[in-house]
Amino acid sequence: MSLSKQETEFLTTFSASGKRVFTYQQAADYWFSKVAATNTLGRLVRKGWLQRLERGLYMIIPLEAGPERLWSENAIILASSLISPGAVAYWSALRFWNMTEQIPRIQFIQTTKRKRSLTIQGVEFQFINIAERYFFGISTRKIEDIPITVTDREKTIIDAASRPELSGGIFQLAQALKSSVNFIDWEKLNRYLVQWGGGVVAKRLGYLVETLSLPIPDRVSTINHWQTMISKGISQLEPGSGRSGPVFTRWQLQINVPVEFHEQ
Repeated sequence: MSLSKQETEFLTTFSASGKRVFTYQQAADYWFSKVAATNTLGRLVRKGWLQRLERGLYMIIPLEAGPERLWSENAIILASSLISPGAVAYWSALRFWNMTEQIPRIQFIQTTKRKRSLTIQGVEFQFINIAERYFFGISTRKIEDIPITVTDREKTIIDAASRPELSGGIFQLAQALKSSVNFIDWEKLNRYLVQWGGGVVAKRLGYLVETLSLPIPDRVSTINHWQTMISKGISQLEPGSGRSGPVFTRWQLQINVPVEFHEQ
């Protein structure tokens, strides 16, 4: 359906400024009127130029969608736009940095806010709430000239070690470490681990670096440093995979998945 001059200017202005996803309040600020914003947004949804994602949140369907308006946004771009502050993280970030060949069925967004999961164009977006002290290591990149926020390589590794169940499992973390050992800034990762507070993250990373014989810089001193940061008590290598398996006392880990996982 055709657009009025005012509607065209509105969509062009928001698209040019990178606002493919925007709030009702941003539209109201543009129109200087809540009544005008409500009426315009309603018309654009009916015409197929906007999709209402949830109450007060809209997405512009771009011109390349074609006359039938059949289109699915790049999930990473969309994920980065759904909440602020927020960043593409966990398995989604592993995929973004090419640290895994597996494509996650769910897009994970890390945020300090609480938000329910959304399903858009058949894609589920899951928001993982974390404390502000753990929200760091955020990188800004561009896809199709659109800025996105994503955890950097090193923070992605930290997050995956903290929550393997959100990152494809411990096997995916092992594969990520092996494939990216020469691309990871290990000095930065070590700083992040200290900032995180070590704990079970230090346990899993230490165990994997040793078991996989990864040639990280200053390997002996780094591993010894990580040893000083492990938490007390026995932790599971793979959360949620049962409590059976031998305990590796050096890292206080119960190896509750087949040790051959790193050789697959």
